[in-house]
Amino acid sequence: MPQTKHAITDVQPLLHGHLPQLAARSPDAHKGQFGHLLVIGGDRGFGGAALLSAESALRSGAGMVSLATRAEHVPAALARLPEVMTVGVSSANQLMGLLEKISVIVIGPGLGEASWGKSLLSVAANAKQSQVWDADALNQVSTGSVSLPANSVITPHPGEAARLMGISTADVQADRLMVARALSQKFNAVAILKGAGSLIASPDGRVSRCDQGHPAMAAAGLGDVLSGLVGALLAQGMPAYEASCLAVWLHATAGDRQGTFGRGLAASDLIPAIRQLLEEQSPCLT
Repeated sequence: MPQTKHAITDVQPLLHGHLPQLAARSPDAHKGQFGHLLVIGGDRGFGGAALLSAESALRSGAGMVSLATRAEHVPAALARLPEVMTVGVSSANQLMGLLEKISVIVIGPGLGEASWGKSLLSVAANAKQSQVWDADALNQVSTGSVSLPANSVITPHPGEAARLMGISTADVQADRLMVARALSQKFNAVAILKGAGSLIASPDGRVSRCDQGHPAMAAAGLGDVLSGLVGALLAQGMPAYEASCLAVWLHATAGDRQGTFGRGLAASDLIPAIRQLLEEQSPCLT
């Protein structure tokens, strides 16, 4: 779908040197201080989306990362990401034990719209942890089958935003600022309206815009990387709005760097670039 940059006023541009920062880590830091993030997703045929989100969270500094996915995806996950604690789940009841141990939930990448994903989403909707809702999780919200927990982060692209607001994609693109603010107010959430000139809106009225990014980012899976990145920053203690702003800037700027190589950008190409940018922006040690 076309995504046109618009001249937008009354927003804060995200600029290098003026971004939220993660605190430095002390020499005796340990994994328990930086959160335990759980990615929920990866129905049949969509296992890669959840893996991308989990890998992004791991490489963006979350202390521990777990993945709840279809059992048939566990071998691939262990082969690709042995550091991630991957669990095959067939029912919502199997999530209960996991939720007792984690601090942040990322749900939606590859979740699908079948009964398996819906049952897992219903559990997350009643959980108390900080949450990032993306992709199919947002599509379920738009149908009215589940309610978004308060104080979450949502990451819709223009088509998902249109469904959430009951308008057309063209209407979204015609007034992205209005839609970003409306999404944030309607769902009492930090809303990241993706696309060229991504907007981050908070329920308290703050709005930021990111003008970084590259046309090579028009590829599948980049949203899964972003959701894992937002979740990782939340797990490390950043407030939702600040985490969202920093994540969007890191993601888009990594796209700029990788985009110099031209077409054929894979979502996983962004992850090492994000890690490098995060260290440049918020050094682990001072």
